[in-house]
Parts: sequence; structure tokens; C-alpha cells
Amino acid sequence: MIRLHAKYALPALLFTLTPFASAEDWPAPIAATVKHGVDIVGRFDAPAGLQGFAGKLNGQGLALYLTEDGQHVLVGTLLDANGTDISQKHLDELVYQPMAKGMWAQLEASDWIGDGADDAERVVYTFTDPSCPFCSMFWKQARPWVESGKVQLRHIMVGILREDSPGKSATILAAKNPAAALHDHESGDGVVAMKTIPAAIEQQLKANYDLMSQLGAQATPAIFFQDDQGRMQQQQGAPRPDRLAEIMGPR
Repeated sequence: MIRLHAKYALPALLFTLTPFASAEDWPAPIAATVKHGVDIVGRFDAPAGLQGFAGKLNGQGLALYLTEDGQHVLVGTLLDANGTDISQKHLDELVYQPMAKGMWAQLEASDWIGDGADDAERVVYTFTDPSCPFCSMFWKQARPWVESGKVQLRHIMVGILREDSPGKSATILAAKNPAAALHDHESGDGVVAMKTIPAAIEQQLKANYDLMSQLGAQATPAIFFQDDQGRMQQQQGAPRPDRLAEIMGPR
């Protein structure tokens, strides 16, 4: 399972960087890290005369500490006397929460098939392949919450597992009622793969797969939900019962 808000694991490295001009309004050693691929997103309070900065590198949060003389920057984990990572709270606020909000907005804007009431208390997104047995398992697991009106599953269709998966997804997407077509398929009626996929649907499937890859998912079902604190979490594969309750909420 991939948690988008999991702690990063980075070695505590010391970079001595030569200050040089930067377009960003950061102290020179901080601005210099941009040349190493770091995206600086904000500042935070730090102890012992240090100034804290939050950045992103390859999609991961990165804590940077400017030394009191303003000439060097420490990059990595800073622990207090109790062994607590003091940077994680700031990275969560400045990096991970904004990233998650942006990802959730992308999911909302994607082409999905609604499964359940539009006014359900909880929304769960899942990347679904019609040939995926674990997608079918999750569909069945979710029935009590969906049928009670408490959860709406939003299926983002992909076709990646088998040669006929794109054609099956295309048949569902092209149906007069895609939600009913998906329900019939998962109920056991199956679906006949479309042999010639219209360009618009082919582009939709490509966009869905691109989004799935961008969000770091590598297999179906890839499930995205918001936990009790409103933070986006990911579950890959059909969840175990305890995890299912965490995803779907109370029955």
C-alpha cells in the first residue's frame, strides 16, 4: 500500500553550496538547490538559529535548513532530543497536503463512472480494469456501503491487464448507461470487448491510464480515498476487512 502522506526517508546530508544568482526570492544557498532539481515551496520555523525551508524533489518532500551564517544549507532529517523528526509536520502542511489536494482535484475532474448515490457521504475513486479479478472482488466488498447510499464508488476505467481489456472498457464507456453496463459486468454477465475503439474513447482510456501512472499506481484496483482527517490515502489491490472499513467508513 502506498500512503501519499508517508514519512520520507532521506539521509542527513550536508551540502556546501556556492551562492549564485537566482530568479527565486530565496537565500542564495537555498536558491542554489534548485539547480539540483529541488522545488522550494515555503519556509518554516526551525531551532538553533536555523531557518527551515520545504521543498519537493522527485515528488517527495524535502526539508532544508539554512545555517545561521546564511552561507550553507543542511538537507535531510532533523531530530530533537527525543528522536522526533521536527520537519515532518511542516512537510505535511507545505508539501504533502497541497499535493494531495491537487491530486484529489484531478480525480474529481477525470472521466469516471458513478456507482452509488450522488449524495453519498463518502466518495471513493478506483481505477478499474474489466479483466481484473481483484477489481471485481472490491466491487463485491463495497456493495453494503454502496447499496445503503453511504458511499459512491467512482470507477476510472483503464484497459491494461489483458489484450481485450481496452475493448471491454470501451464497451462499458460507450454504453447508453455506463453505470448499468459496469454493474451488469461485475454482477457476472460479462461484457463483449469492442473490436474497433472510437478515437474519443481511446483517448479517454489513455488519459485515465496517464492519471493512474501520475498518481503512482501500478496495478488495479488502485483505490483513492480520504481518511478521517481528510487526507488522501491510496490502497492498491482488494483491501483486507480492517482496511476496507477504513476506506468505506461505518456501515
